[in-house]
Amino acid sequence: MHLKNLSILFGKDLKYIHSTNLQIKDQFFGKISNMPQNKKSIDCEGLLLIPGFVNSHTHIGDSIAKDVATSGTVDDKIHPIMGIKPRILRKSDPEHLVSFMKNSCLSMIRKGITTFVDFRESELAGILLLKRAISQVPIRAIILGRIEYYQDQNQVQKNTPLPILQRKNLLTILRSCDGLGVSGPNENSNSVLQYLSKTKKIRAIHSAETIESSKKSIKITRKSETSRALLLKPHFLVHMTYAKQNDLRDAAKRTRGIVICPRANASLAEGIPDFSLMEKNGCRVAIGTDNVMINSPDMFREMDYLWKVTMGTHKKRVDPKEILKMATVNGGILLGKKIGSIEPKYLADGIFIDKHSLDLEPMHNPYASIVHRASESTIRAVMIGGRIVHGKF
Repeated sequence: MHLKNLSILFGKDLKYIHSTNLQIKDQFFGKISNMPQNKKSIDCEGLLLIPGFVNSHTHIGDSIAKDVATSGTVDDKIHPIMGIKPRILRKSDPEHLVSFMKNSCLSMIRKGITTFVDFRESELAGILLLKRAISQVPIRAIILGRIEYYQDQNQVQKNTPLPILQRKNLLTILRSCDGLGVSGPNENSNSVLQYLSKTKKIRAIHSAETIESSKKSIKITRKSETSRALLLKPHFLVHMTYAKQNDLRDAAKRTRGIVICPRANASLAEGIPDFSLMEKNGCRVAIGTDNVMINSPDMFREMDYLWKVTMGTHKKRVDPKEILKMATVNGGILLGKKIGSIEPKYLADGIFIDKHSLDLEPMHNPYASIVHRASESTIRAVMIGGRIVHGKF
């Protein structure tokens, strides 16, 4: 595919190039140069190509339960044992779960999300349900499974190891997914977390999402939730809304970064993650939309909300380019994959934005325009792996 007169945000610094020619070949980006005269090309005047969004943290299994529980505590909603969510998942018809997960995937594509990272509940059965949901949807899914084994306070304090049966179960699960998405350190002893750290695939874990979970960790272990989460040797941590500076410094040294979910935290009345403090302490930050049950999988809304609430809270300007990097470049780095950036040898995922759309024209600052003005309606086409999967030129 040869594209001419195309504006792009190029490379890991998202450098803005007002007009260039681009050749997409064999599902990878080739070099950016003048196109051969004898090749058929598409005139892309008026289009801006940006990297496909990487939704770095989701739970789409609860797509069937949108806004079921708008009141109550976090534990009332999504606790892996006591929450209404696991009860809904257990009682729902698998066919219904697949149908609504598929709808969420289709919705993500239309909103420019080309890769999503899902913390998958229900062990192997849950992984297989998600694979069915995406089997006919051209979106890239990173599936992080888990064993449904949760220890109580007594087992955590006694440092009870992972039972042999669960170790076998873990191996079965890991053969069918991309890694582990662990619920949190408070439901796992040090021994269990250290055993899970031997996993060769991607490892990620929730940490310091709420004040209550942070206090619980100190109460039962005398250690911070994050210090215990790091026993997993995770590639990245999720949330960290209430992590202290020393935990953030440790996370910067021992992980690839942090995924924050600002709208989900806000909808649960749990505060706003301070990504400026995270970056100040050396952490790379990416963005996720979290549970579909409580939040729509929309990275445009996520960026807009994060940008403005951060400036409003701290009374300090934030470069919108940094917000856009969290939704694209940084997600790819946290996963260790060649996605989230437009450059040679990266997977050809991208969003073609119509610069002449009513909400965007005139576009004086492309970064600000994408972060707080662009939406699903401003997308002309979405490309995954060099193939147009939504819209058209």
